[in-house]
Parts: sequence; structure tokens; C-alpha cells
Amino acid sequence: MTDETPERANADGGPPPLPHPLDPRRHAVRPDLAALSLRGQVDAPRYSAGVIRQVTRPAVPLKREPNPNFGLENEVIYGELVRVYDEREGWAWVQIERDRYVGYVPSAALTGEIMPMTHRVKALGTFIYPGPDIKTPPVMHLPLNAELRIAEWGERFCRLERGGFVVTRHIGERDRYERDFVDIAERLIGTPYLWGGRTRIGIDCSGLVQIALQAAGIDAPRDTDMQVAELGEPVPIPTELDGLKRGDLVFWPGHVGIMSDAVMMVHANAHHMAVAVETLPEAADRIAKQSSPLAAIRRLSPRAGATG
Repeated sequence: MTDETPERANADGGPPPLPHPLDPRRHAVRPDLAALSLRGQVDAPRYSAGVIRQVTRPAVPLKREPNPNFGLENEVIYGELVRVYDEREGWAWVQIERDRYVGYVPSAALTGEIMPMTHRVKALGTFIYPGPDIKTPPVMHLPLNAELRIAEWGERFCRLERGGFVVTRHIGERDRYERDFVDIAERLIGTPYLWGGRTRIGIDCSGLVQIALQAAGIDAPRDTDMQVAELGEPVPIPTELDGLKRGDLVFWPGHVGIMSDAVMMVHANAHHMAVAVETLPEAADRIAKQSSPLAAIRRLSPRAGATG
């Protein structure tokens, strides 16, 4: 492992997969089975159209293989939808509807009772309580961006359609978003670094970018190589690493940071083992000495980095 985050796209320490029309991270294809939508693009012994399921647990680990000893590749969050192509021995092979990521999750974390969601968690985290009382033991923690269906709105608590209560001030309408995704990332400073994580319990560099943008209503892919290829527009790398703008995304191979202003950058990294803020020149010098120089800068639309 280098001083900074290792290659995010490949947990076994090798280089990330090269971009490919059938990248297995975002295409449901394996030797014995493929998504029906891929018929004609890939040969497989059988194809599956899949069935939609909904996540009913706070943050569900998604793994490359159906094995509890395999590391975390990603997380799916309460209320999200997945398409299940195969199930066996307690594992479901799924594709996340939101970002198309493919992997295995515990079948017990999914339900076939699909519920249209009305609200989302806008706080960094909140709890489901058995009753409208903060002194009762909570039954579940919900992370930022978890989606909920409200059955009854109250001034202090809202009752959920699936049972339980959440604090009203911690949730917002599903389609009302934050104006400044950088503010979301800054609120997560101090969060422990966790490979594959996407919550305040633990997060990695590309997960930080993805959930912060999601809170601002901007779809983003999961891994750094996808983000550098698909988010924003390229910006020339300045010789003195100055003059950048709030919200600029700064990339190294396998790592990404978010500029807070012209100089300071916030990023989840393996040097601090946390979400931390430091100057871009300081981080760039350290990363260059241990792995590679700064590779790219991408600038999002003005709306994505707006303040207020």
C-alpha cells in the first residue's frame, strides 16, 4: 500500500481494469450467466432479465465474490434498488440501479416489496426509533442519502411506512438537494477511511465524491477511473498548482480529492486514514514521492460547486 489510497478499482492490489464496453464492474456478466440486456454483446450459457429488489438495511456490503472473507467493494444504502440476476446460498448477484455497479450482497438485506420513496436522509446520519421518543433504543442507523417513505409527517418525528420513526429535521423531500456538494464533503472531515465505504461510519476517496454529489442531485459513477472519464470537463494542471476553483476534482491514478478553494483539498485517504483537508501542493508532493504525479483535474458545472 502506498502512502495514499491504493488503486481504488481493484482491491487485490493490481491495476484497475481498463475501460471496456463490458467492464464487469458495470455489466452483469460472468462465465455462467449474463444479463439479458447483454445478449448479442456477450456469449453466455444463460441469460437473466433479473428482478428488482429494495435494500432494507442501512449500508449493505457489496462484494466481488459471494464470500464473507472477501473485502468490501461498495455499499448499497437503505431504500436503494438493485436488480437481482441470481440467488444462491444466501447471496444475491445484483446490479445497483443507481450507478450500475455489479456484485454480491446478502439476500436477507433485500425485499421484493418495492416501495416508492418520498424522502431522503439529509443529515450525515440519523436513527429509526420504535416510537416518537429519542430516549427509546434506536432500531437502525440510517446514513446520508438513505431513501424513506413517510406515512405521517410530524413536527418532531415522522412515521415511516415500514414502521418506526425518524427525526423530522434530519430528512428532506427526495428531490430537494443540497446546493453545494463540497459542503457535504467538508462535513465528513474526520470520517474514518474505509475501502469501499459510502457512509459516515467509513468512506473511501471516490465514495466521498459520489455521495457528496448525490446529496446535491448529481449522479456520479463509483470508482476513480470512471469519475475522471465521466465527470465535468478537463482543466489544465497549473504548474504551481494554484488558481483552482471550489468543487474542482483532482485525480491521481486510483485517487481523487475535492478542492475546497484555490489551495485546500478535502479527500478520504490512507495517509490520514480519514477524510482530511490539506493543501493541494502538500498532498501532491507526498503522493508523487510514493506513487505517481497528479494526473488530471476535472471541473463540474457552476451549479455543482455553488455555495449558499
